[in-house]
Amino acid sequence: MHWIEKTVIITALGQGPIEEYLRDPNITEIVVQRFDNVVIERNGKIESVKAVFFNEEHLVNTIERIVQSADRQINQSVPIADAKLADGSRVNATIPPVTPDGATLTIRKFNMNWLKGKDYIKMHALNKEMLYFLERCVKGKQSIFISGGTGSGKTTLLNMLSEFIPNDELIITIEDVCELQLRQKNVRRMEVRVSNNKEMMKIDQQTLVKAALRQRPDRIILGESRDGSIVDLISAMSTGHDGSLSTGHANSPRNLCDVRIPIMYSMNKEADFSERSIAMQIAEAIKIIVQISRMPDGSRKITYISHVDGVTADGKVNIKDIFRYDELSGQFIKTKYYPKKIVESIRSKGLDFEEGIFKTKNKEESDE
Repeated sequence: MHWIEKTVIITALGQGPIEEYLRDPNITEIVVQRFDNVVIERNGKIESVKAVFFNEEHLVNTIERIVQSADRQINQSVPIADAKLADGSRVNATIPPVTPDGATLTIRKFNMNWLKGKDYIKMHALNKEMLYFLERCVKGKQSIFISGGTGSGKTTLLNMLSEFIPNDELIITIEDVCELQLRQKNVRRMEVRVSNNKEMMKIDQQTLVKAALRQRPDRIILGESRDGSIVDLISAMSTGHDGSLSTGHANSPRNLCDVRIPIMYSMNKEADFSERSIAMQIAEAIKIIVQISRMPDGSRKITYISHVDGVTADGKVNIKDIFRYDELSGQFIKTKYYPKKIVESIRSKGLDFEEGIFKTKNKEESDE
């Protein structure tokens, strides 16, 4: 069947010319840059596709149908909309005047098949020693922050690590759109609510974190830290909710601690801390930073697993890499650093820990 004829049929039945891409399990993201310019991410790589909308009106009508199905609205007064499809896929749409060249539509598809630790090893995203270390850290209640860029796989990694949380713990998840699929029996999910009208109250991350803290969780999992709620999360990590997890946009563990988290602190109107004070709070709360990156070939790699070990004399967060990925050799490297405090903390929880995963001969580089 000619693709134009196929588009006409699909348009009458569903989401227009993008319907077939929504059904393709190998496609993770659909980006409509203009009505006549559509790209997709397939198996980690971006590619252009033939399917296009007939005109601007066709695209806008499709956007309106999608947005309205999620009980949202989009118009000239509210030209930006975030929504969730029935299958859990995340949608962002814009129309003029915020995008003067025409309407745009981005759909990040819901991941029905979450990856497990063994899948990450098969994909060469990490090695067995790194996975063992992270599994021990989660079970041993070390608070972990996953750092990475857009589309690097932070949420998928967060879901994988969350599976190591013991089944008897009380967990609360907070997300913009509920995506995580935890299998533990005591999981309560919270979801941000965006208000498109005056009658509906907006409920943001900060409101939900504060509410969660009143509900006696053992751990809080914040899907993505991106605003002033980070202040409450870091406070929680330091005051009885150790082992909590979150993700954030940053290009390195150093960038996360020195730039991204302080920026989020500045978004909290109730917080007024010096740079040194913020660094001290980060160091007290976050124990491990996992950096995940999307490589040029579309694959994902855990490029750093780092220990947050206090604050330096000049007031900076002291970050020590435990494992790192060497892009030149394509190998995962043990840095010879031995995170003694982490190992001792894990063992204090009654867990075994195999020190053989580190090169421990060079004791000068331990954190004693």
